[in-house]
Amino acid sequence: MATVMPAPSQSSGTIITSTPKLAPRRPSLVRKRDDDEEPPPSSPSKRSRVTFDSDVEVRSVGEYEKAPELIQEEVRSALEKRAWGDDSGYESIKAVYSRQEDEDDDPSPTTLRNYTIALLSNISSLNKSTADLIRTVLKSEWIGRDEEYVSLFVRLLANIVTAQGSFLADTLRMLVDNLTATPPSSGRLPNIPQVSRMTIHTRSHEALRYLIQLIPSASGTLKNALVQGFPHHTDSRRLHVVYVQNLLKILDYASELRSDILALITERLVKIDVQVQVDLEDLAEEIGEGLVQRIPQARPDLLDDLEDDLDSSDEESESDEDDDAEVQRTKDVIKNVEKMDSILDILFSYYSQDAPEMNTKHSSSTAVEVLLSQFATIILPTYRSRHTQFLLFHFVQQSPAYVDHFVGICVHTAFDRKQPAIIRQTAAAYLASFVARGVHVPSNIVRDVFDYIGSELDRQRKDHEPACRGPDLRRYSSFYSLVQALLYIFCFRWRDLESKPDEDDDDDLDTSYSQDHLWKSGVKEALSANLFSKLNPLKVCSPAIVDQFAKIAKHLGVVYVYHILEVNKRIRLSQHTSGASASAKCGHPDRETALSVSNDESHQHLDAYFPFDPYHLPKSKRWIEADYQVWAGIPGLDEEEASDSGSEDEDDIVESDFEGGTETDRTGVSP
Repeated sequence: MATVMPAPSQSSGTIITSTPKLAPRRPSLVRKRDDDEEPPPSSPSKRSRVTFDSDVEVRSVGEYEKAPELIQEEVRSALEKRAWGDDSGYESIKAVYSRQEDEDDDPSPTTLRNYTIALLSNISSLNKSTADLIRTVLKSEWIGRDEEYVSLFVRLLANIVTAQGSFLADTLRMLVDNLTATPPSSGRLPNIPQVSRMTIHTRSHEALRYLIQLIPSASGTLKNALVQGFPHHTDSRRLHVVYVQNLLKILDYASELRSDILALITERLVKIDVQVQVDLEDLAEEIGEGLVQRIPQARPDLLDDLEDDLDSSDEESESDEDDDAEVQRTKDVIKNVEKMDSILDILFSYYSQDAPEMNTKHSSSTAVEVLLSQFATIILPTYRSRHTQFLLFHFVQQSPAYVDHFVGICVHTAFDRKQPAIIRQTAAAYLASFVARGVHVPSNIVRDVFDYIGSELDRQRKDHEPACRGPDLRRYSSFYSLVQALLYIFCFRWRDLESKPDEDDDDDLDTSYSQDHLWKSGVKEALSANLFSKLNPLKVCSPAIVDQFAKIAKHLGVVYVYHILEVNKRIRLSQHTSGASASAKCGHPDRETALSVSNDESHQHLDAYFPFDPYHLPKSKRWIEADYQVWAGIPGLDEEEASDSGSEDEDDIVESDFEGGTETDRTGVSP
């Protein structure tokens, strides 16, 4: 570079220095603004904001996404400092997973995914000291996101429960809670396509399947979570139907829970069943009778409507504030009946999948074996179950071997002296009702059961008669329940108790009382010996059953009991009941007074409970229609009653209407 030298001096003597040349300017990287362009922003510190088309949805994601490496270090450092007592970074991680409905600064899907990956990388640092973080993660909105994140989150769940088994119960309960019909907010995340409930259910099942395969011992914990997650009996039909459907889907990958899950459904169904009966009995009689006739026709499968909003659900019926308590209770009963009907229809469909196995072999995995186990442990001990037992009624009749098996269980229980009296009485009712109403119960089993009951009654009668002083339901309840079972079976299946000339030898025929009807050996003897005994069962058994039997027995000529019924009109059960007055105990019957005559003795009669009385639930009744024996009139009986009307005292007996069922129907949900 040339050196600038001073110029020669002027004559004036003034020293003049030359000005140095400036170096040429380097080219600028900034484009020169044309005159027609817009002026720059007034403040150089503000950046220009990019504008978008107003029709395009814009989401602000902040200035930048954190790099995955930074998030990894942030999570590692926060968990490490947490162990030292510093929670500043730890709380910020919890905030990432704590989404609030009204927050607009949610982490982006990429950021959330990177934090979840970071937690996976630091899984060894997640322990009991970070329980609040783990629970926050479990409550986070994950199931409504994209498939990639859902798979990543399930991996995180698996690593957590594997490393820390104490969080297994919380994890499974969270997944079970997703198996409901309530519209979860997790399916409606902002700026993310909405996920359907069916997709949420599918994802929950996939996560459960993965965890059970990974940790086989998780099945026991899952069972407890399923019990806790079952809807309350007052919840809507939609909740019950969806939950039951999802419980049955769990059996596809957790077959070891089959007995437990099916028993859980049956147990809750029985509670609804019994509650319906209690509510009906509490309602006024004119409202309770024929209530099922007011139930709408069977609706389509509720699962077809799961994508509808809950607000539009027909399950949430509008409650009129002006309705009185009785009207509202009636509505509640109808909803419970619909709920029970839908669950039963689902169970009939599920158990029918085992139908091909029933005629081939006995197996503990078949529907009948499962139902028989539930009968002994759940249904039989429950007082006044009305509809649940029809599952057993239908599937037992698929094979004669299962019919024999079920009858054997009832006979053994009804005759077992070690069983409580109420269980023996209920078992006798199940035995009689099944034999009487089952279309596919063969004639030989009808006759065998009649003989079994007759033999047991002979034994009991011989034990009780020496000390018997009159009818006493409390003391001889087992005897009376078996006699009533005998009468009930005879009314329905008397044709199976007849002898045909080509079936038996002449010595085995009993032609007494009628030349038109020939009875199997022992039929007339069993009836006569017990009905005419000192225990006087015709006074204690249900009047409806006794009256119907008396008419049929007279018409068929098997036994005549109207003279006993006339005598019984003058007998008061309180004279002989255990705990009667002192004079009665000393052998002096209480004198009949106007007050005592007006006393109602219905509570001292045997309950006319027959578990397989007519089934009228509108949706599920289709399953048992081909298996059910409806009441058929006796040929010639109606004409005989019409011709004898008013001519004999016994015609004053109130007619028992078997066509509409027994007492169970008049207090239950039957038309």
